[in-house]
Amino acid sequence: MDKGKFLYEGKAKRVYRTADPNQYIVSYKDDATAFDGQKKGTITDKGVVNNLVSAHFFKLLEQEGVPTHFVELLNDREMTVRAVRIVPIELVVRNVTAGSLAKRLGLDEGIELDEPVVEYYYKSDELHDPLINCSHIRLLKLAEPEQLTTMREMALKVNDFLKKYLDARNIILIDFKLEFGVTEGEGRLILADEISPDTCRFWDKQTREKLDKDRFRRDLGGVEEAYQEILRRLLG
Repeated sequence: MDKGKFLYEGKAKRVYRTADPNQYIVSYKDDATAFDGQKKGTITDKGVVNNLVSAHFFKLLEQEGVPTHFVELLNDREMTVRAVRIVPIELVVRNVTAGSLAKRLGLDEGIELDEPVVEYYYKSDELHDPLINCSHIRLLKLAEPEQLTTMREMALKVNDFLKKYLDARNIILIDFKLEFGVTEGEGRLILADEISPDTCRFWDKQTREKLDKDRFRRDLGGVEEAYQEILRRLLG
């Protein structure tokens, strides 16, 4: 499928139209940002890893009955996706204390939670993606109640599947971010964006070594190696 008109560029991806108005081409970049864009850099072949890993997860989730925007893997850096209107809510599912949760609640990192914690963030660069609750979502009319219920149910289903799948590959799924979109025309709610080392925290099961974007955020070194290790464990 050929690229059409360039639509927009985000922090990690470029999006193009195609001849089919209901499909876009997403091209993954090597650019890396953290802390609301205050930290910027490049992770060699990050775009390749995120594209291939996201496609891999989307295919598996489709088999598990989770509808996604994924259509086809075009090459190492690009995939075709269904055109959607993104719901301006980011869902974060947490299984182990880390990152902002640990900092916000004064907890040590690495505490396994008795049950997953689901958080909602308002997808707004201007407001720095603030943490919100269901009352805020109703106030701002960000999603219909049934949409929010479905998003939460799908997020927990994704979590259940990925935790088991990754555990078999000696990876702990610490937490992850999901975005959802509504398809053009039929108005179907589906999983969108990406699932990758950029949007998930992955720790090695034995060593608890970080295998995700935290290595970039925290200047831990070995960033490219961590991304490649995730790709190796998932795809061989």
